[in-house]
Amino acid sequence: LKTFLGFGVTESTPDHSSLTYIRKRLPLEVHYRVFLFVLEIAEKKKLLKGKTVAVDSTTLEANAAMKSIVLKETGEDWKEYLQRLAKEEGIEEPTDEDLRRFDKKRKDKKVSNKDWESKTDHDSRITKMKDGRTHLAYKAEHAIDMDSDLVVAVEVFHADESDPSTLLPTVVGAQVNLTLAGSTSEIKDAVADKGYHKMETLADLESYGIRTYIPEKRCRGKHTWIDKPESHQEAYRANRRRVQGKRGKRLQRKRSELPERSFAHVCETGGARRTWLRGREDINKRYLIQVAARNLGVILRRLGAVGTPRS
Repeated sequence: LKTFLGFGVTESTPDHSSLTYIRKRLPLEVHYRVFLFVLEIAEKKKLLKGKTVAVDSTTLEANAAMKSIVLKETGEDWKEYLQRLAKEEGIEEPTDEDLRRFDKKRKDKKVSNKDWESKTDHDSRITKMKDGRTHLAYKAEHAIDMDSDLVVAVEVFHADESDPSTLLPTVVGAQVNLTLAGSTSEIKDAVADKGYHKMETLADLESYGIRTYIPEKRCRGKHTWIDKPESHQEAYRANRRRVQGKRGKRLQRKRSELPERSFAHVCETGGARRTWLRGREDINKRYLIQVAARNLGVILRRLGAVGTPRS
């Protein structure tokens, strides 16, 4: 490993604090260039195809606790907010036990990103995690080249941004990355799960010449097309026809494997499921390098035919 990094046998490698200072000093563009550099290696070795991409997202737990949220209008934390509500209900000078009892009996206990924010990490958002817990988090989205298993685009978004709203930027970003890496491939197909299904998104991708393979959500009743452009109906029906075909079913089976595998290696084995940084820019820096390292592992396994994805 020292030889690969360019260090002598007796030289010491940078420690954690040095890497932290380096990350803070270097802008996001430099980290993005490192990510592209790995894709350039894959292109030179003729591993990068880039005609069909699979897109999926996962949540990253933010380095901030729910106790740190404050009400945007008044700046009150959760305890001060409960004290005010309790006094409005006639409970004078409530104790901590009174507040817990009062909070337990309240009916409307939902917290929304519209009203609340974290005072320690302003970019994090309140969301439900994969295990059902409510926590402050971010959303990481991968675009995978389905022929080479390489991540061709990665972005950390706010956790409250919906999947359909981030699909087009991710696919367009994947095409830009392929071009900058020296590839002449053009993305023709985009595959995703039903959470990404939205008629406006399907029509937008269709306008870019990208075919979609996105299963539709279970819907009660029939769609009405009176107040919608004709392009929406055409994109919707074309997507449905492709998904129900043999190729669509084959791509969906492969989609359920490749993005989830990349999340397992980066977030679970790689330890990126819980972020220890604050701010979307710093998290994007860290996550870009993490995914670039994962791509480098894929390239080394393909060229050397040695090792396992986990190792």
